[in-house]
Amino acid sequence: MDFDRKSGTSSFYNTRRGSGDALNRDFPSPQYPDRNRLESTSTYNGPPRASADAYATRASSGYNSDSFMAPGRTEPVKGAYDEEAYQDEPFDIYADFNNEGPRYSKAVFSPDNGYRPVHSPGLVESAQSITGPVEMITVPALGPEWKAEELGGNRKRAAREAVSARRSQKWKEWRRGERGMCGKYFTRKFLTWFMFALCVAVGLVLAFVLPRVPGFQFNADEPLAPASSAYNKTVPTYFNRAPTNFSFPGAAQLQLDTGSNFITSHMRDIQADVYDLQTSMHIGTGFIDSLTLPAKQFIQLQLPLNFSYSVTNTSDITWNNWYNGCRNAQYAPNGKRPTVSFRLILGFSIDGLIGTKHAGADVATANCPVELPADAP
Repeated sequence: MDFDRKSGTSSFYNTRRGSGDALNRDFPSPQYPDRNRLESTSTYNGPPRASADAYATRASSGYNSDSFMAPGRTEPVKGAYDEEAYQDEPFDIYADFNNEGPRYSKAVFSPDNGYRPVHSPGLVESAQSITGPVEMITVPALGPEWKAEELGGNRKRAAREAVSARRSQKWKEWRRGERGMCGKYFTRKFLTWFMFALCVAVGLVLAFVLPRVPGFQFNADEPLAPASSAYNKTVPTYFNRAPTNFSFPGAAQLQLDTGSNFITSHMRDIQADVYDLQTSMHIGTGFIDSLTLPAKQFIQLQLPLNFSYSVTNTSDITWNNWYNGCRNAQYAPNGKRPTVSFRLILGFSIDGLIGTKHAGADVATANCPVELPADAP
C-alpha cells in the first residue's frame, strides 16, 4: 500500500505512517535499519556538529530546502527597492549661499514695485518676463502682500463679523436666561412677566378710555319738530303740483345715551339721510359738523333736516303721503292731520375709533313739522 500522502512529515523521515484504519492492520509494517536522528538545531542554526559527520551525505532531520519543490525565481518584496541603487546625493543647506554645489532655488523675479499679489495658478508666464537667473542671496525682502485699500476692506469685514458674532452670542445667552438686555436687568423671565403686566395694564386703560358708540333713540312724543328760525330761513317751504315736488325744513328730536363711556367723546361729520318708510324713497338729508358728548349722560339733540323730493306727477305715493300729512288742518277730518312715517339713518365718526359708524331708527307715527297755509294748492 502507498504511503499516506496527507502528511509530508512521514515521507520526510523515510518511514511509513501507521494507519488507524482497520483494513490496513493486516499489512505488517516494513522493517528499516535503525539510524540515529540528527538534531535540527545542529544543521539549522550552524554547521553540523562532529557527531553528525557520519550522516553528512544523508538528508538532515532539520531544515533542508532540497526536500521541497523548487520554488523557481525568487520574487522581490513588494515596494522594496535597492537603497544603494537609489541613494540620493547628500543635501547641503548652504549650497544656495556659498556658490558651491547644486542650486536648489530656480526663482526669478521681475522688477520690484513694492506690491506682490498672491499668486494663483494660471497660464504659464512668458519667457520674456524672465530677466535671468537670480541668486537667493540677491532677492530683496518680501513686501506687503495686500494693498492698503484691501487691508481696510478686510478690517471692516472682520469688524462686522465680530459684531455679528457678539450679537449672536448675546442673543443665545439671553434666551438661556444667562444675561439681561440691559446688563443684568430685563432677563428673559423678567421680560416675560413685564410684557404680561403691560398687556394687562393696556387692556385696562383701553377699557376705560376707549370711546363707545352712543345709543340713539327718538323722542316718543315729538319725533319731528319745526326747525329753528335761523335754519328755517335757509330752506324754502312749498308743495307744487307742476312740477310735482316739495321742500321744507325740519328737525329730528333725538336722545343720545353715553352711559357706556367713561370719558368725554367727540363726534364728527354727522350725516343724516331720511327715507319714506312705505316706499323707501329718499326724501331728506341733514348734517352736523361736530358734537361733544359728555360721559354717563342722556343728551338731547335736535338734528336739522332738509326735506326735498321731486317726481313727474301728483299720483306718486310718496308725494301724496307727505302732502296729506303737511296740509292745513282744516282740510283734515276732525281737524287732525294724518301722520307720516320715515326711517332715519345716521353716519358719523368718533375720535379714537377707526372707520365710520352707523346708527338708525324707524318712526311709524310722526307729525309733519310744517303746516301749509289754507290757500295752498
